[in-house]
Amino acid sequence: MIGDNHQLPPIVQNVAYQKYSNMEQSLFARLIRLGVPHIQLNAQGRARSELANLYNWRYKNLGDLKHVLDNEEFKLTNAGFLYNYQLINVPDFNGIGESTPSAYFYQNLGEAEFAVALFVYMRILGYPAEKISILTTYNGQASLLRDIINKRCTNNPLIGMPGKISTVDKYQGQQNDYIILSLVRTRAVGHLRDVRRLVVALSRARLGLYILCRVSLFRKCYELAPAFERLLQKPTRLLLLPTEQFGYPNENSQKQPLEIIDTQHMSHFVSEFYSANIEIMKGRNNQLEKEQEKGDEEVMEVVVTTEETSTTTTITILQWKFQKKRKVKKKKNGWKRGK
Repeated sequence: MIGDNHQLPPIVQNVAYQKYSNMEQSLFARLIRLGVPHIQLNAQGRARSELANLYNWRYKNLGDLKHVLDNEEFKLTNAGFLYNYQLINVPDFNGIGESTPSAYFYQNLGEAEFAVALFVYMRILGYPAEKISILTTYNGQASLLRDIINKRCTNNPLIGMPGKISTVDKYQGQQNDYIILSLVRTRAVGHLRDVRRLVVALSRARLGLYILCRVSLFRKCYELAPAFERLLQKPTRLLLLPTEQFGYPNENSQKQPLEIIDTQHMSHFVSEFYSANIEIMKGRNNQLEKEQEKGDEEVMEVVVTTEETSTTTTITILQWKFQKKRKVKKKKNGWKRGK
């Protein structure tokens, strides 16, 4: 068996079974608790060392694999950010923090707007959309995030959709280079008090992690203290370096970072920043399209099996027409693109 007993177990929806039959405990965790001999891996290869430091307190002697120390991508700082990770305090937005449109359907409009604005900011700098995931601890917030993204970003080819919008629980086992995390709650900590859920949330990012929350609430939670003590070593207002570009993080960097006060400030800044950089974004987008077309031209010939079916042949022809709109002619034992 291979697993991690410090992360979330399978979900048991029946409360009676969960509480009174101890079914919330996984078989893997039970075997370890009973003293079955096991081997614990002591090195991680997913994230920067400073990101792994946020959750390595849950693992005995957890270090880093050699490639984490040697690879250039783990050494470069995140363009446009003063820090590679940050805990960001989000005050009430229009006088409101968390809300519940229906029972247990928790949402936080201020954090959702901040998260989307942060995603747009990263896209303006040139971060690939598929390398960014937006996570949250509640389904209600995930739904709200999708609504805002669909309204503001989906139909804009210069911005597009993030790689994933999901809850922490559903994202377990997955990862991305950059994670924007919304913790939602402003009145009570809620189910993030389960340290296993916190470990999952903190360990999804490889290169950058930006957590939006009500700092005054979560810093008081005893169960989460080891992680939040480390997070709170950095300022709780987002610090940006807008003169940098993705891929060139250390060029033309301003010495004094821009400090973001709240959601309104972030939204206003990103709106103006987008307008000022739209031509640069269009040029970058055109360049990517040209590179894609060049890659398509390199696909000159595809051989079809001798026992080909009409379905296979049709799919192959349609694929070529989509790529280059050239005539297709048949040759012996295969298909060849015409000049």
